[in-house]
Amino acid sequence: MFRFDQLIRPDMAVRDVKQAHPETAAVFEQFQFRTVCDDCDIETVARRNGLNVMDVVDALNQAISRSGFKA
Repeated sequence: MFRFDQLIRPDMAVRDVKQAHPETAAVFEQFQFRTVCDDCDIETVARRNGLNVMDVVDALNQAISRSGFKA
């Protein structure tokens, strides 16, 4: 089970998440996050793309969960 401070949050920068959790790159691609947006936070990019922010965050957290992430 993850602690809250281990989960990906909407206010995190895309680049930071990709660097800490390379397995999330496929999720960002699935939601069509462009690399030019890597310095933005997840919430901003999701809203600009007309996506539900929590759907994106949930998918990212599922990706790190499947990889067996341990802090």
